[in-house]
Amino acid sequence: MNDNHTKTISKTTNIVKKKFKIMNNKFDVIVVGAGHAGVETAYAAAKMGSKTLLITLDKTKIALMPCNPSIGGLGKGHIVYEISALGGLMPKLCTQTYLQARMLNTRKGPAVQGLRLQIHKFEYSKKAYEILEKVENLTIHEAMVTEIITEDTINNTIKKITGIKTSNNREFLAPTVIITSGTFLNGTTHIGFETEEAGRMGELAVPKLTKSLENATGVKFKRLKTGTPPRLLKSSIDFSKMEKQQASELDYLFEFDPVKTEEKVSCFITTTNEKTHEIIQTNLEKSALFGGQISGIGPRYCPSIEDKIKRHPNRNSHHVFVEPDGENLEKIYPAGISTSLPLDIQEKYVRSIPGFKNAIFTDPGYAIEYDFIEPNNLKHSLESKSVDGLFFAGQVIGTTGYEEAAGLGLVAGINAHLKINNQEAFILNRTESYIGVMIDDLITIGIDEPYRMFTSRAERRLILRQDNVFLRLMPYGKNLNLIDDKLYNKFLKEKEIIQNSMKIINSLETQSEIFKLFHSIDWTKEIQSKSKEILFNLYSKKIESKINLEDLTSRILLCIHAKIRYAGYIEKEKAEVEKILKFQALKIPKEINYSQMPGLSVELQNKLKKHTPGTIAQAQLIPGMTPAAISILIFKSKIIEKDRW
Repeated sequence: MNDNHTKTISKTTNIVKKKFKIMNNKFDVIVVGAGHAGVETAYAAAKMGSKTLLITLDKTKIALMPCNPSIGGLGKGHIVYEISALGGLMPKLCTQTYLQARMLNTRKGPAVQGLRLQIHKFEYSKKAYEILEKVENLTIHEAMVTEIITEDTINNTIKKITGIKTSNNREFLAPTVIITSGTFLNGTTHIGFETEEAGRMGELAVPKLTKSLENATGVKFKRLKTGTPPRLLKSSIDFSKMEKQQASELDYLFEFDPVKTEEKVSCFITTTNEKTHEIIQTNLEKSALFGGQISGIGPRYCPSIEDKIKRHPNRNSHHVFVEPDGENLEKIYPAGISTSLPLDIQEKYVRSIPGFKNAIFTDPGYAIEYDFIEPNNLKHSLESKSVDGLFFAGQVIGTTGYEEAAGLGLVAGINAHLKINNQEAFILNRTESYIGVMIDDLITIGIDEPYRMFTSRAERRLILRQDNVFLRLMPYGKNLNLIDDKLYNKFLKEKEIIQNSMKIINSLETQSEIFKLFHSIDWTKEIQSKSKEILFNLYSKKIESKINLEDLTSRILLCIHAKIRYAGYIEKEKAEVEKILKFQALKIPKEINYSQMPGLSVELQNKLKKHTPGTIAQAQLIPGMTPAAISILIFKSKIIEKDRW
């Protein structure tokens, strides 16, 4: 029997197995939606051993990037690293499909830097499908879900999920269902005053599921809005009028194993100008956003170009990041000019931007509105408070971005598996991960706009770094059976080297050459090389466990540098945490004037005015509230209280 015949038999057997699973229609976990949240949910649940069904409208658009063809960035990159440490899929796909790698914020310390990758978005989607198709326990099925099936529990206090129903009246049964519907629940696209029911441009919306979810949960869903810019024909763009963005030379991407990066495509920057702004300003009333067509709330940190012009009338320009949709592809994505203006106005303002004078549109920009459930209706496990076994993750609970969705999807998939096996839920603390920060923000206080991750949201961001993510979280991934033994043994070796290296350095005087090198503010390649050489020589003399020079990787050196460089700040941070804990019950005076408090950003002033916290503990729950801001509140509250007496 030849190899081709064997492969044909194997492929046929797998198809029969998949069809048999569908015919049986009983599963442990059902995932509704195959965007970035759904993919991670299904991958985690199936890898952990749950019989999982992933339902999607279109198998060819699994893990599609309908907006920015990139993954990572400030805050967002930290989430992807954490997905990697926990054994998720997104980092693996990134390694296989990246086009350019850039480390952002390199002028600042390692705690607030962020890895951002330009991605071949069509290859990313294709690879996601190929990998998921081979995952044991996972079945992918095309259908539209129109209804969830529930039953009353014995005590009738809450309902219990039992399955879902599709548009062709087929039922699939499971004790857990995860809704990862993205922008598809009653999705409506807007181009000027032209509207269309669509989950994404040219794709079906899901019109009936929201009502079923509302009836089951007893929660009225609300509307959010996001948008995307037009796509432009690459050959019509003059790149000589733009600034090229330099790629970074890196030893690692998001995965644990090293990758020597290469730039496969180039990215560029251009800017809007006064003419651009004038065109937009004079046509604001034609925008769906300002013309009254859109009721959903848009993201403050990724606004449409017309929203930027409206909010910042005195700014003369805004950056436009010119990025390819893929390698050797003709579509270009101009990040920063998403819009809901009519097509003829889009063409006018785009062609006023340097490099776009002769731009040809391949796709119009558009805004999209969709239904979501407010996340404070969920537990920290992402399970509904009112329907046992019903979970939500991704944009349907108010986030924006592929990375946030994937992080939530991973946690939902883990917890669905743990639930059906009667195990305790997996809850990440906000002091140990950005995913924990995100979930705590969402569940504790809810949202009033699409949620996006920033490093400033984490109170302990000096500890929640990219370089130490595997030390923080990989043991969890191993305990959850999402990290294999081979990878975990590599991690244990790295952990041992870091621990031994810290012992060596801490045993020396702070005036020693090695300490000064690792404490240096500028972590240049020359300093890294010298630090590595001296540390290796010391290691060989003082530690019984021998290593090679190559074992002192750039990630290990960076981790040691951060531990030493931030040591004093981390101690101070711990003292701040203790101080905040001590004053949690302190009342914030009603007459306090947040606008006249130096040290508070305008954003935090506005949030404090809106939420009007009564105590320091309540102020802590406001997303983005920093330890420094809490210290200012404590100080000001004590001063006002003292003056009263």
